[in-house]
Amino acid sequence: MELYLDSVDIKEIEEAFKLGFLTGLTTTPTFMHREGVTDIDGMILKLAKMVPILQIEALGESVEEIVNEAHRLLGLGLDPKTTVFKIPVSLHGVAACKKLVDEGLMVNVHLVYTLQQAYMAMAAGATYVCPLVGRLQDQGHDALALVEQCVQAVNYYGYNSKIMFSSVRHAEHVRNAINIGVHTCTVPWKVMKALTENNFTTLGTQQFIEHTKLMTMKVSEVMKSANPTISLSDTILDALVEMSKHGFGAVSIIDENQKLIGVFTDGDLRRNLQEQGESVLQKKLTDFQFNLPITISPSALLQEAHQIFKKKEIDNIVVAENGKPIGMIDVQDLVGLDIY
Repeated sequence: MELYLDSVDIKEIEEAFKLGFLTGLTTTPTFMHREGVTDIDGMILKLAKMVPILQIEALGESVEEIVNEAHRLLGLGLDPKTTVFKIPVSLHGVAACKKLVDEGLMVNVHLVYTLQQAYMAMAAGATYVCPLVGRLQDQGHDALALVEQCVQAVNYYGYNSKIMFSSVRHAEHVRNAINIGVHTCTVPWKVMKALTENNFTTLGTQQFIEHTKLMTMKVSEVMKSANPTISLSDTILDALVEMSKHGFGAVSIIDENQKLIGVFTDGDLRRNLQEQGESVLQKKLTDFQFNLPITISPSALLQEAHQIFKKKEIDNIVVAENGKPIGMIDVQDLVGLDIY
Protein backbone atom coordinates (compact mmCIF):
# COMPACT_ATOMS: atom_id res chain seq x y z
CA MET A 1 0.00 0.00 0.00
CA GLU A 2 1.39 3.38 -1.00
CA LEU A 3 1.59 5.90 1.82
CA TYR A 4 1.14 9.61 1.12
CA LEU A 5 1.41 12.53 3.51
CA ASP A 6 -1.60 14.85 3.45
CA SER A 7 -0.30 18.32 4.30
CA VAL A 8 1.07 21.67 3.15
CA ASP A 9 2.97 22.46 6.36
CA ILE A 10 6.65 22.75 5.42
CA LYS A 11 7.96 21.61 8.82
CA GLU A 12 5.66 18.59 8.79
CA ILE A 13 6.70 17.71 5.26
CA GLU A 14 10.41 17.96 6.05
CA GLU A 15 9.99 15.79 9.13
CA ALA A 16 7.74 13.20 7.49
CA PHE A 17 9.90 12.64 4.42
CA LYS A 18 12.92 11.92 6.60
CA LEU A 19 11.24 8.54 7.06
CA GLY A 20 12.53 7.74 3.60
CA PHE A 21 9.69 5.55 2.35
CA LEU A 22 6.69 7.82 1.73
CA THR A 23 5.35 7.68 -1.82
CA GLY A 24 4.48 11.34 -2.05
CA LEU A 25 2.42 14.31 -0.90
CA THR A 26 -1.23 15.23 -1.37
CA THR A 27 -2.39 18.76 -0.72
CA THR A 28 -5.46 20.93 -1.29
CA PRO A 29 -6.32 24.60 -1.82
CA THR A 30 -8.03 24.44 1.59
CA PHE A 31 -4.75 23.45 3.26
CA MET A 32 -2.97 26.33 1.53
CA HIS A 33 -5.68 28.77 2.60
CA ARG A 34 -5.35 27.64 6.23
CA GLU A 35 -1.58 28.07 6.08
CA GLY A 36 -1.96 31.60 4.73
CA VAL A 37 -0.33 30.81 1.37
CA THR A 38 -0.70 33.71 -1.08
CA ASP A 39 1.63 32.52 -3.86
CA ILE A 40 0.05 29.16 -4.73
CA ASP A 41 2.21 28.55 -7.80
CA GLY A 42 5.34 29.32 -5.81
CA MET A 43 4.29 26.94 -3.07
CA ILE A 44 3.54 24.19 -5.60
CA LEU A 45 7.01 24.50 -7.11
CA LYS A 46 8.59 24.47 -3.65
CA LEU A 47 6.68 21.33 -2.67
CA ALA A 48 7.54 19.59 -5.94
CA LYS A 49 11.24 19.89 -5.08
CA MET A 50 10.70 18.39 -1.62
CA VAL A 51 8.78 15.18 -2.39
CA PRO A 52 8.96 12.22 -4.80
CA ILE A 53 5.41 12.67 -6.14
CA LEU A 54 3.18 15.71 -5.71
CA GLN A 55 -0.59 15.60 -6.10
CA ILE A 56 -2.10 19.03 -6.79
CA GLU A 57 -5.45 20.42 -7.86
CA ALA A 58 -6.33 21.14 -11.51
CA LEU A 59 -9.64 23.02 -11.29
CA GLY A 60 -11.94 24.29 -14.01
CA GLU A 61 -15.59 24.54 -14.94
CA SER A 62 -15.17 22.75 -18.26
CA VAL A 63 -13.04 20.04 -19.80
CA GLU A 64 -10.94 22.63 -21.58
CA GLU A 65 -10.36 24.70 -18.44
CA ILE A 66 -9.24 21.66 -16.46
CA VAL A 67 -6.90 20.46 -19.20
CA ASN A 68 -5.54 23.96 -19.72
CA GLU A 69 -4.90 24.35 -15.98
CA ALA A 70 -2.95 21.09 -15.92
CA HIS A 71 -0.87 22.30 -18.87
CA ARG A 72 -0.35 25.68 -17.21
CA LEU A 73 0.96 24.00 -14.07
CA LEU A 74 3.32 21.86 -16.14
CA GLY A 75 4.49 25.05 -17.80
CA LEU A 76 5.70 26.28 -14.40
CA GLY A 77 8.35 23.60 -14.54
CA LEU A 78 6.64 20.61 -12.91
CA ASP A 79 7.83 17.17 -13.95
CA PRO A 80 4.94 15.26 -15.63
CA LYS A 81 6.42 12.00 -14.35
CA THR A 82 6.15 13.03 -10.70
CA THR A 83 3.00 15.17 -10.77
CA VAL A 84 -0.56 13.93 -10.25
CA PHE A 85 -3.44 16.26 -11.13
CA LYS A 86 -6.37 16.09 -8.73
CA ILE A 87 -9.78 16.62 -10.34
CA PRO A 88 -13.12 16.61 -8.47
CA VAL A 89 -15.45 13.99 -9.93
CA SER A 90 -18.04 15.31 -12.45
CA LEU A 91 -18.92 14.68 -16.08
CA HIS A 92 -16.44 17.26 -17.32
CA GLY A 93 -13.99 16.12 -14.65
CA VAL A 94 -13.88 12.52 -15.87
CA ALA A 95 -13.76 13.70 -19.50
CA ALA A 96 -10.77 15.89 -18.65
CA CYS A 97 -9.25 12.93 -16.79
CA LYS A 98 -9.50 10.82 -19.98
CA LYS A 99 -7.77 13.49 -22.06
CA LEU A 100 -4.93 13.96 -19.61
CA VAL A 101 -4.42 10.22 -19.14
CA ASP A 102 -4.28 9.81 -22.93
CA GLU A 103 -1.44 12.37 -22.87
CA GLY A 104 0.44 10.12 -20.44
CA LEU A 105 -0.29 12.24 -17.36
CA MET A 106 -1.40 10.97 -13.94
CA VAL A 107 -4.80 11.96 -12.56
CA ASN A 108 -6.50 11.57 -9.19
CA VAL A 109 -10.30 11.81 -9.44
CA HIS A 110 -11.31 12.72 -5.91
CA LEU A 111 -14.22 13.93 -3.78
CA VAL A 112 -15.79 10.54 -4.52
CA TYR A 113 -18.79 9.66 -2.37
CA THR A 114 -20.57 6.90 -4.36
CA LEU A 115 -19.64 3.73 -6.21
CA GLN A 116 -21.12 5.21 -9.38
CA GLN A 117 -18.76 8.16 -9.19
CA ALA A 118 -15.86 5.80 -8.57
CA TYR A 119 -16.87 3.69 -11.59
CA MET A 120 -16.86 6.72 -13.89
CA ALA A 121 -13.37 7.63 -12.69
CA MET A 122 -12.14 4.07 -13.24
CA ALA A 123 -13.67 3.96 -16.72
CA ALA A 124 -11.96 7.26 -17.57
CA GLY A 125 -8.61 5.71 -16.65
CA ALA A 126 -7.93 7.66 -13.47
CA THR A 127 -4.59 6.79 -11.89
CA TYR A 128 -6.16 7.25 -8.46
CA VAL A 129 -9.80 7.13 -7.34
CA CYS A 130 -10.20 8.83 -4.01
CA PRO A 131 -13.20 8.35 -1.67
CA LEU A 132 -13.23 10.67 1.36
CA VAL A 133 -13.82 8.36 4.29
CA GLY A 134 -13.85 10.78 7.21
CA ARG A 135 -16.17 13.26 5.53
CA LEU A 136 -18.56 10.49 4.47
CA GLN A 137 -18.64 9.02 7.97
CA ASP A 138 -19.36 12.49 9.36
CA GLN A 139 -22.57 12.39 7.32
CA GLY A 140 -23.56 9.03 8.80
CA HIS A 141 -22.71 6.87 5.77
CA ASP A 142 -20.86 3.55 5.65
CA ALA A 143 -17.70 4.88 4.07
CA LEU A 144 -15.72 1.69 4.63
CA ALA A 145 -18.24 -0.31 2.62
CA LEU A 146 -17.86 2.16 -0.24
CA VAL A 147 -14.06 1.88 -0.22
CA GLU A 148 -14.30 -1.91 -0.14
CA GLN A 149 -16.70 -1.88 -3.11
CA CYS A 150 -14.27 0.34 -5.04
CA VAL A 151 -11.39 -2.07 -4.37
CA GLN A 152 -13.55 -5.01 -5.43
CA ALA A 153 -14.52 -3.23 -8.66
CA VAL A 154 -10.88 -2.57 -9.55
CA ASN A 155 -9.93 -6.16 -8.83
CA TYR A 156 -12.97 -7.68 -10.58
CA TYR A 157 -12.90 -5.60 -13.74
CA GLY A 158 -9.16 -5.17 -13.93
CA TYR A 159 -9.09 -1.38 -13.96
CA ASN A 160 -5.70 0.28 -13.71
CA SER A 161 -6.90 2.72 -11.06
CA LYS A 162 -5.55 2.71 -7.50
CA ILE A 163 -8.09 3.28 -4.74
CA MET A 164 -6.87 6.00 -2.37
CA PHE A 165 -8.21 6.00 1.19
CA SER A 166 -8.41 9.68 2.17
CA SER A 167 -9.87 12.01 4.79
CA VAL A 168 -8.08 9.98 7.47
CA ARG A 169 -8.96 11.09 10.99
CA HIS A 170 -7.21 8.55 13.23
CA ALA A 171 -4.93 5.51 13.26
CA GLU A 172 -7.92 3.15 13.14
CA HIS A 173 -8.66 4.48 9.65
CA VAL A 174 -5.26 3.28 8.49
CA ARG A 175 -5.96 -0.17 9.93
CA ASN A 176 -9.27 -0.12 8.04
CA ALA A 177 -7.44 0.79 4.83
CA ILE A 178 -5.02 -2.12 5.25
CA ASN A 179 -7.82 -4.59 5.98
CA ILE A 180 -9.85 -3.47 2.98
CA GLY A 181 -6.83 -3.76 0.71
CA VAL A 182 -6.71 -0.27 -0.73
CA HIS A 183 -3.77 0.58 -2.94
CA THR A 184 -2.98 3.99 -1.46
CA CYS A 185 -3.63 5.87 1.77
CA THR A 186 -3.00 9.57 2.38
CA VAL A 187 -2.56 10.46 6.02
CA PRO A 188 -2.09 13.66 8.09
CA TRP A 189 1.23 13.86 9.93
CA LYS A 190 -0.45 13.81 13.35
CA VAL A 191 -2.04 10.46 12.54
CA MET A 192 1.04 9.08 10.78
CA LYS A 193 3.19 9.72 13.86
CA ALA A 194 0.77 7.65 15.94
CA LEU A 195 0.96 4.58 13.68
CA THR A 196 3.98 3.12 15.48
CA GLU A 197 2.67 3.87 18.97
CA ASN A 198 1.46 1.19 21.38
CA ASN A 199 1.74 1.12 25.15
CA PHE A 200 2.96 -2.49 25.23
CA THR A 201 5.65 -1.63 22.69
CA THR A 202 6.72 1.37 24.77
CA LEU A 203 6.93 -0.70 27.95
CA GLY A 204 8.81 -3.50 26.20
CA THR A 205 11.29 -1.08 24.66
CA GLN A 206 11.91 0.60 28.00
CA GLN A 207 12.55 -2.80 29.56
CA PHE A 208 15.03 -3.77 26.86
CA ILE A 209 16.86 -0.45 27.25
CA GLU A 210 16.91 -0.83 31.04
CA HIS A 211 18.35 -4.32 30.91
CA THR A 212 20.90 -3.34 28.27
CA LYS A 213 22.14 -0.48 30.45
CA LEU A 214 22.37 -2.76 33.48
CA MET A 215 24.47 -5.28 31.54
CA THR A 216 26.73 -2.84 29.69
CA MET A 217 27.18 0.33 31.76
CA LYS A 218 29.71 0.52 34.58
CA VAL A 219 29.37 2.23 37.94
CA SER A 220 32.08 4.72 36.93
CA GLU A 221 29.82 5.98 34.12
CA VAL A 222 27.11 7.16 36.52
CA MET A 223 29.23 7.96 39.57
CA LYS A 224 29.32 11.67 40.31
CA SER A 225 32.65 13.43 40.81
CA ALA A 226 31.65 14.35 44.38
CA ASN A 227 33.28 12.24 47.08
CA PRO A 228 31.82 13.27 50.47
CA THR A 229 34.19 12.20 53.27
CA ILE A 230 34.78 13.04 56.93
CA SER A 231 37.17 11.79 59.63
CA LEU A 232 36.41 10.30 63.04
CA SER A 233 37.45 13.58 64.67
CA ASP A 234 34.65 15.43 62.93
CA THR A 235 31.21 15.99 64.44
CA ILE A 236 27.83 14.80 63.29
CA LEU A 237 27.15 18.42 62.32
CA ASP A 238 30.22 18.26 60.06
CA ALA A 239 28.78 15.09 58.51
CA LEU A 240 25.45 16.85 57.91
CA VAL A 241 27.21 19.80 56.26
CA GLU A 242 29.23 17.48 54.02
CA MET A 243 26.12 15.56 52.95
CA SER A 244 24.24 18.76 52.19
CA LYS A 245 27.16 20.23 50.25
CA HIS A 246 27.38 17.25 47.90
CA GLY A 247 23.70 16.38 47.76
CA PHE A 248 24.07 12.83 49.12
CA GLY A 249 22.19 11.07 51.88
CA ALA A 250 25.42 9.61 53.22
CA VAL A 251 29.06 10.44 53.82
CA SER A 252 32.11 8.14 53.93
CA ILE A 253 34.18 8.02 57.13
CA ILE A 254 37.92 7.69 56.56
CA ASP A 255 40.97 7.22 58.76
CA GLU A 256 44.28 9.11 58.63
CA ASN A 257 45.37 6.96 55.66
CA GLN A 258 42.23 7.83 53.68
CA LYS A 259 41.01 4.28 54.16
CA LEU A 260 37.28 3.66 54.42
CA ILE A 261 36.20 2.68 57.93
CA GLY A 262 32.50 3.49 57.95
CA VAL A 263 29.60 5.45 56.56
CA PHE A 264 27.22 7.93 58.18
CA THR A 265 23.76 8.25 56.65
CA ASP A 266 20.79 10.55 56.94
CA GLY A 267 19.03 7.60 58.60
CA ASP A 268 21.72 7.59 61.29
CA LEU A 269 21.21 11.32 61.71
CA ARG A 270 17.44 11.02 62.22
CA ARG A 271 17.80 8.13 64.63
CA ASN A 272 20.39 9.91 66.81
CA LEU A 273 18.41 13.16 66.84
CA GLN A 274 15.34 11.26 67.96
CA GLU A 275 17.23 9.44 70.71
CA GLN A 276 19.52 12.23 72.01
CA GLY A 277 18.14 15.51 70.72
CA GLU A 278 19.98 18.38 69.03
CA SER A 279 22.96 18.12 71.35
CA VAL A 280 24.06 15.05 69.42
CA LEU A 281 25.07 17.33 66.53
CA GLN A 282 28.16 18.43 68.49
CA LYS A 283 29.33 14.93 69.27
CA LYS A 284 32.33 13.55 67.43
CA LEU A 285 32.10 10.42 65.35
CA THR A 286 34.58 8.76 67.70
CA ASP A 287 31.63 8.50 70.13
CA PHE A 288 29.85 6.08 67.78
CA GLN A 289 30.52 2.68 66.31
CA PHE A 290 30.26 2.03 62.58
CA ASN A 291 30.21 -1.15 60.55
CA LEU A 292 32.26 -1.33 57.38
CA PRO A 293 29.87 -0.11 54.67
CA ILE A 294 28.75 -1.92 51.54
CA THR A 295 31.00 -0.87 48.69
CA ILE A 296 31.21 -1.39 44.99
CA SER A 297 34.04 -1.18 42.46
CA PRO A 298 33.94 1.58 39.82
CA SER A 299 34.42 -1.15 37.17
CA ALA A 300 31.37 -3.12 38.36
CA LEU A 301 28.35 -3.27 36.06
CA LEU A 302 25.23 -1.39 37.06
CA GLN A 303 23.53 -4.77 37.37
CA GLU A 304 25.53 -5.34 40.57
CA ALA A 305 24.61 -1.92 41.97
CA HIS A 306 20.96 -2.52 41.11
CA GLN A 307 20.98 -5.84 42.99
CA ILE A 308 22.60 -4.23 46.05
CA PHE A 309 20.03 -1.43 46.16
CA LYS A 310 17.19 -3.94 45.89
CA LYS A 311 18.55 -6.54 48.31
CA LYS A 312 19.91 -4.22 51.01
CA GLU A 313 17.18 -1.58 50.65
CA ILE A 314 19.69 1.25 50.89
CA ASP A 315 19.86 4.55 49.03
CA ASN A 316 23.63 5.03 48.70
CA ILE A 317 26.59 2.81 47.88
CA VAL A 318 30.18 3.88 48.45
CA VAL A 319 32.38 3.42 45.39
CA ALA A 320 35.77 2.24 46.61
CA GLU A 321 39.09 1.27 45.08
CA ASN A 322 41.92 -0.36 47.05
CA GLY A 323 39.99 0.26 50.24
CA LYS A 324 39.66 4.00 49.64
CA PRO A 325 36.37 5.77 48.80
CA ILE A 326 36.49 7.52 45.42
CA GLY A 327 32.85 8.48 45.15
CA MET A 328 29.30 7.43 45.77
CA ILE A 329 26.25 6.42 43.76
CA ASP A 330 22.71 7.12 44.81
CA VAL A 331 19.67 5.04 43.91
CA GLN A 332 18.39 8.16 42.13
CA ASP A 333 21.32 7.85 39.70
CA LEU A 334 19.67 4.68 38.40
CA VAL A 335 16.23 6.24 38.48
CA GLY A 336 17.58 9.03 36.29
CA LEU A 337 18.59 6.42 33.73
CA ASP A 338 15.07 4.92 33.83
CA ILE A 339 16.55 1.76 35.31
CA TYR A 340 15.27 1.46 38.88
